[in-house]
Amino acid sequence: MRRRLVVGAALLALTTTIPSAPAAAEPVAGLPTTSFPLGEPGIPKSAAKSLAPGVSYFTLRHGTPQDGYTVSVVVKGKDFMSEANAQAQATAVQMAGLEPVIVKFTRPAVADHPAGDYFMVRVGSWPLDQKAEAAAVVKQLKDAGVSAKVDFQGDDGFVTTGPWSVRVIVVDPRAFRGSYQASLGTSVAKREKVSAMASAAKALAAVNGGFFDIHTLPAFRGDPTGISVVGGKLLSEAVAGRVGLVLRGRTARVTELSSSVAARAADGATAEVTGLNRVPKPDELVMYTEELGRDTPKDDGIEVVLDASGRVTAVRASGGPVTPGTRVLHGVGAAAGWLSQHAGEGTAVTVTTRVTDLRTNKAIPLTPETNIIGGAIGLVRNGRTSITAARDGMANTNMILRRHPRTLAGVTRDGKLLVAVVDGRAPGSTIGASFFEAAELMRWLGARDAINLDGGGSTTMVIGKKVVNRPSDGAERAVGDALLIVGAR
Repeated sequence: MRRRLVVGAALLALTTTIPSAPAAAEPVAGLPTTSFPLGEPGIPKSAAKSLAPGVSYFTLRHGTPQDGYTVSVVVKGKDFMSEANAQAQATAVQMAGLEPVIVKFTRPAVADHPAGDYFMVRVGSWPLDQKAEAAAVVKQLKDAGVSAKVDFQGDDGFVTTGPWSVRVIVVDPRAFRGSYQASLGTSVAKREKVSAMASAAKALAAVNGGFFDIHTLPAFRGDPTGISVVGGKLLSEAVAGRVGLVLRGRTARVTELSSSVAARAADGATAEVTGLNRVPKPDELVMYTEELGRDTPKDDGIEVVLDASGRVTAVRASGGPVTPGTRVLHGVGAAAGWLSQHAGEGTAVTVTTRVTDLRTNKAIPLTPETNIIGGAIGLVRNGRTSITAARDGMANTNMILRRHPRTLAGVTRDGKLLVAVVDGRAPGSTIGASFFEAAELMRWLGARDAINLDGGGSTTMVIGKKVVNRPSDGAERAVGDALLIVGAR
């Protein structure tokens, strides 16, 4: 008979009070005077610098390293599982001559996704300077047919003392005379570094923007996975209902968004354009703009080329250029049939575009000063934590509970723009943040509304032309888009 192993409960930082500790430093002007919201209570060590009138840059450090390494059993690529699977894996670990511990934990509920109970099977615990010993246990388990990995316990999302390294930019529109801009670099399809986009725009500061599609064709892996508006042009469609950051001049707003693009032929026939500047799916009509930065994809569809007035100047096979001043409608399957029937050479096709603010149900004017960054997760709404992980495609334990590097943006009640990066994946130096911790940090900074942008190895902050944080890849990663803070010209 198999012996049922005792299950240990993991402590979650969200539900556990940590004993008080003395304050670490005096607050810096411009930052909250209350205790830092993560880890042990206390004022973080911080420094401040003015980048321009109304633009302040802060560095914060808080906490002490106490977490070490452990070994986690992995099943189908995941280190958490059902109780039955955990019992079976624990028995396999015992058969390998090691003593396992089953850890039960609860992934807390978020605004649109329920809580869930999970189990991990772990072996041992080692301080930071003994990672090699943990790796030796992984090898022993592998030799016994058990898949495992070395895990840093600070990544778990449970109670921790940190440390955290955070960088924050606060922009007060009452004193700032520049503007906020979005950038996709020189090409929608291609990824570029934040530092290159910041340098090209002569920006005071910049951070990486939203998520981008790493699962599409290699030549299109800079394509944002959500809405992108640059200089009033819709360059990537919205995922309806997903939150985004709307920038107009020196104003910023967090809201849920939708977009629509429609084509109307001269004979009155209409069709929905379901994609912009990305690889089409079966039966889709996709539009490419000159900002694509490369030829359209080759497939069995057809394309019509529109000049600035909407006149069809050419009907061609797929896989051609998008020259300046033109747009290309690309149809596959049923959409190709629509183009063949209604968009012949010399005819006219009218394309209409609309972006809707779903909190007001009003259209957002697509003027040259309008920029929108999407592909994000809602964290704070009206001053309260409201994590919309399911709506935004991130309803899983790894994204909700585990700590990662984070790039965050928010707006205060008096209209200040807050931009923050939390470095992570650096045991002993900085551990990143969970969604809950990211929300608490932004609320502490004064955000009425806040979102999570792309993170992990993408998390980058640039001041001038210099990357000032520590990207977890070890070097700056090329990304899909960037949020720029540009000084007065």
